[in-house]
Amino acid sequence: MTNKTVVVTGIGAITPLAATAPETWEALLAGKSGITRIEDPRYAELELPVEFAGQARRFLTDQLTRPETKRLDPSSQLSLVAAREAWADAGIDDESVVPERLIVDWATGIGGVNTLLDAWDTLREKGPRRVMPMTVPMLMANGPAAAIEMEFGARGGARTYLSACASSTESLAEAYRHVASGDADIVITGGAEAALHPLPLAAFAAMQALSRRNDSPETASRPYDVTRDGFVLGDGAAALILESKEHAEARGAKIYAEVAGAGITSDAFHITAPDPEGSAAARAVLQALEHAGAAREDVVHVNAHATSTPVGDIAEYHAMRRVFGDHLDQIVVSATKASTGHLLGGAGAIEAAFTVLALHNRVAPPTINLTEQDPEIVMDVATAPRELPQGDLLAVSNSFGFGGHNAVVAFRTA
Repeated sequence: MTNKTVVVTGIGAITPLAATAPETWEALLAGKSGITRIEDPRYAELELPVEFAGQARRFLTDQLTRPETKRLDPSSQLSLVAAREAWADAGIDDESVVPERLIVDWATGIGGVNTLLDAWDTLREKGPRRVMPMTVPMLMANGPAAAIEMEFGARGGARTYLSACASSTESLAEAYRHVASGDADIVITGGAEAALHPLPLAAFAAMQALSRRNDSPETASRPYDVTRDGFVLGDGAAALILESKEHAEARGAKIYAEVAGAGITSDAFHITAPDPEGSAAARAVLQALEHAGAAREDVVHVNAHATSTPVGDIAEYHAMRRVFGDHLDQIVVSATKASTGHLLGGAGAIEAAFTVLALHNRVAPPTINLTEQDPEIVMDVATAPRELPQGDLLAVSNSFGFGGHNAVVAFRTA
């Protein structure tokens, strides 16, 4: 590993809050909620216990060609939109790109579930002759990475990471390593999820994992609040362009932040429940700080995984207290799923983007819907935009997923 300095030069996003990364960031800082009632009549007909979600697909209008709307699963559609925005934001001259040194590291937690379930309905109702020939390419979990790879002509590899809700933070960690090692000049990284469908919603509800605040969807996601009752399912995508600092400076690119380090661990504890002591999650944070050459006292901001589940929020708090000790009291914590809902495999990517933008703009975004903080969670959680100090700053973004997957990325001001 040559240990090149890795930087973020482009950001793209399509989220329940807005159609682009700048609009999403603006809405986040304004304390808006992207959670809305589901209007699809199938949900009412099935009498599902949850009637709301974070619906980014409503912003896809006019962003895709007709063939893309017909031949790509929604997870690939969202991915392509976010990647295009990030690429344009990075200002990369296509003619200067060496395809063999351009890599795609992408993620999803579930993949093309809408395509799979819709195809099953078609088969059952209309017979095998009506099943689309593109069904398998559309439902493949690597479909989003393949769509991005072909869009930008990446020939250095197009990888897909599936680690539940830690997926896109793992993809970012691997992208960091690909650039740091000198294997790539540029990596398009991030993740997407489009799991909003009656069956996944019913399945998560059956696990008692989802909030059931049907009377007030916009306040349903409430991380760290004493009345939190589950997460809110969301779809969306976010993309980041990573380059070596040398490569970015040579082309005169703007630099948002440095990717300083990454850590990946696993709990080996339970398929859905986190380790309540948070020991492996804590090790992931410590790994990221070690790679960054930083002390735990250097961290000023954490974008928490904080899904708004009673058990998960406490477990993450224990992990953070284990890592930072008394210094945790000096860290500004943001729990942005309160605004976006939980994008599952895409969550880490959008939250990494939020962390980068927090450092770049020196402001930590607010955690909405926190009206009474759980007394067992003793942290400084920002409930309004919070100014971050001047100087060289370090922040971390946490992601933890079903299966005991833990992934953390550390960022430094550029």
